[in-house]
Amino acid sequence: MSQPFRFGIVGGGQLGRMLAQAGAALNARFTFLDPSDSPCGRVHGHHLCADWQDDAALTQLVAASDAITFEFENVPADAVARLAAERPTFPPAGALDTARDRWSEKSLFMRLGIEVPPLALVDSQADLEAGVATIGLPAVLKTRTLGYDGKGQKVLREMADVADTFAELSSVPLILEGFIAFDHEVSVIAVRGRDGETRAWPLSRNEHRSGILHCSTPLDSHGLQAEAEAAAFKVMHELDYVGVMAFEFFVVKDADGSERLLANEIAPRVHNSGHWSIEGAVTSQFENHLRAVAGMPLGETALLTPCAMLNIIGRMPERDAVLAIPGARLHDYGKAPRAGRKIGHITLLAADKASLDARIAAVEALLVNELGK
Repeated sequence: MSQPFRFGIVGGGQLGRMLAQAGAALNARFTFLDPSDSPCGRVHGHHLCADWQDDAALTQLVAASDAITFEFENVPADAVARLAAERPTFPPAGALDTARDRWSEKSLFMRLGIEVPPLALVDSQADLEAGVATIGLPAVLKTRTLGYDGKGQKVLREMADVADTFAELSSVPLILEGFIAFDHEVSVIAVRGRDGETRAWPLSRNEHRSGILHCSTPLDSHGLQAEAEAAAFKVMHELDYVGVMAFEFFVVKDADGSERLLANEIAPRVHNSGHWSIEGAVTSQFENHLRAVAGMPLGETALLTPCAMLNIIGRMPERDAVLAIPGARLHDYGKAPRAGRKIGHITLLAADKASLDARIAAVEALLVNELGK
């Protein structure tokens, strides 16, 4: 019998938990570093409850791991450097640095010939006013770092919105993006192995509500699949990336009816819009991330059946009501209810689109009813 592969994971939320669940079938072992009580330690793993930069905890993580990966990108740079000096650590530090800074990220896209919305770098109120003069309104002002789920950004619709706005966002470095009247948003989840092999799952169409992902539906056929994959693979090659990466795009319809992609952002980790792959793909994003980090062969990424993923936000619906819906799979993260918090998701499987749409409607009714209590 082969020895279990030992993964160290920085971060202990639901993404780490789902990595551990996927790794159980591979007889893998997990050690998590996270400063808070988290879902990960309850499933196939040991939880080091310590600060990201705690020297003793980093030493323990290294000793317990054959390779190390990340559940989120905002890890202190010196902690990443320390880990990478002692164990294979993926994604590499450069990828984390790029993905957590929107200006660095967009600059990379432009350098690689990947189309982005109109942009301006904003380090002062004067920069903001100059950017508005060039880009026009409406526009979206975003913090360069730490924004997610709609946080750290403000839509500017008229000149009155521009006044004193730099100070309003805590005087941190910002970027200004032209407001895009896009038709819908899609994401491609891709994986790259240690040997440079790349694969991608079908594009997912994503619907957001109040700035938070509500539903992702993989598309068995999409005319922009090849373009999205090409962009993701370019970025992964440039960053010498290993593991799973998500790439989000706006789909814009031109006057002639044709569609094109504008790059929004990357996430250097497994991603919410790929959760459907647990039941809906030959190999899930979580298993393939582990395979890539460990240097194992990558698994097939084909869609098995029409499916969708819906996030559970704030409060958990009644368990048996969810499970009574045909094709439903409930994922409860074991997190305390809280407004705006992702505490679980539901995957739906169906034989055809009509059946899937009916099941999505049934789940949405449960979620609405729960939020209405």
